[in-house]
Amino acid sequence: MPKNTQNPGRSRTLTKTHKLALAGVATLGAAALAFSVVPAGGETTTDEAAAAAPVAYGSQKVTNVKATLTDQLAAASVKVDAIEAQHKAAQDAAAKAKAAAEAKKKAEAQKKAEAAAKAAAEKAAKERAKKAASRSAARPKVQPVAAKTYANNLDGWIRHALDIMHDKGIPGTYDGLHRNIMRESSGNPNAINNWDINAQNGVPSIGLLQIIKPTFDAYHVPGTAWSQYDPVANLTAAANYAADRYGSIDNVNSAY
Repeated sequence: MPKNTQNPGRSRTLTKTHKLALAGVATLGAAALAFSVVPAGGETTTDEAAAAAPVAYGSQKVTNVKATLTDQLAAASVKVDAIEAQHKAAQDAAAKAKAAAEAKKKAEAQKKAEAAAKAAAEKAAKERAKKAASRSAARPKVQPVAAKTYANNLDGWIRHALDIMHDKGIPGTYDGLHRNIMRESSGNPNAINNWDINAQNGVPSIGLLQIIKPTFDAYHVPGTAWSQYDPVANLTAAANYAADRYGSIDNVNSAY
């Protein structure tokens, strides 16, 4: 077969639809050509149908056969292209639907995974809270110790001073404090001596145990007030001085 020199490119592959369309067109073209080669007014006979009636033909010549075939081929090609376009559109739509279904399935799976993770986190939090509550219940409850209070009188002042003396390691008893208080001030925290030698030197004895300012400052007990008139501060400072000089306030039975 001679090579195609008019169109060197690859020839278009005919589909089944193309082939059927072209076969129909070819049949029509062959029939038209058969009519065109018989002269006007002539007859045709065959060996098989010699007795057939003569066929009359018009005097007008058959023209534009080529043009008609071209138009039919073009129409058939357009129809085939339309069918292929529809087929491709259907394939594209199916692909899009499949992609959408896969995306939806993936989103649903992601949603389920997030819900499962959230449920697991909530369950873990509840378990931690339950364990914490269990540990808390297992611990013995510590009752807060109420701060000890003292009466604002001589008995309360002595008992308060004794607790502080005990914490600081200062010796002394209730009897030793009370006995010396009654001798020195009769239990008056504001008592002041303005006539003895200390008063004459400008440092009068003040308070329950009649302590002078230099001695109070030297033996002041931390945590108590810085005032000779404060009952507890006066008692603890005087007891601290007596412990240093006499061993204990219990050993003091006169002016000291």
